[in-house]
Amino acid sequence: MEYYLPLKLVHILSSTVLFGTGIGSAFFMWRADRSRDVGRVAVISRQVVLVDWCFTTPAVVVQPLTGLAMVWLAGFSLTSPWILLSIALYGFIGLCWLPVVWIQCRIARDSAKANVAAAGFNYPHRYLMRYWYALGWAAFVSMLGIFFLMVFKPVLW
Repeated sequence: MEYYLPLKLVHILSSTVLFGTGIGSAFFMWRADRSRDVGRVAVISRQVVLVDWCFTTPAVVVQPLTGLAMVWLAGFSLTSPWILLSIALYGFIGLCWLPVVWIQCRIARDSAKANVAAAGFNYPHRYLMRYWYALGWAAFVSMLGIFFLMVFKPVLW
């Protein structure tokens, strides 16, 4: 049990990084998209991709490792409904995040090319951003659900 609290601290900090970088990235991508400035989109999307690799990816790895270790140390059952639903939501978030990363990389690459060529948005920017927004909102709501489950540990069934 002596490792539980340090694991909990790392788990909370990594969830903060995960949530914070998600919200920050979403805000800056939204602002760049709303500007309709291909140069701004190129710069911001490149930075958002960098943030995902430097901060989000390590947090994505740390979360399940520390979470499962805490479950084991605390003696919770992996079949507890709140844990099962949390794991399912985390998997769903991952399924949303992977295409979001691909979309961000594509937007960063295509907007940089369009900016150099002074061509404007001559690629499917609107189409990609619609998916990016939809996946982002789904992941955001799911993350709020996980926070609820972790805090309240409700009896679900």
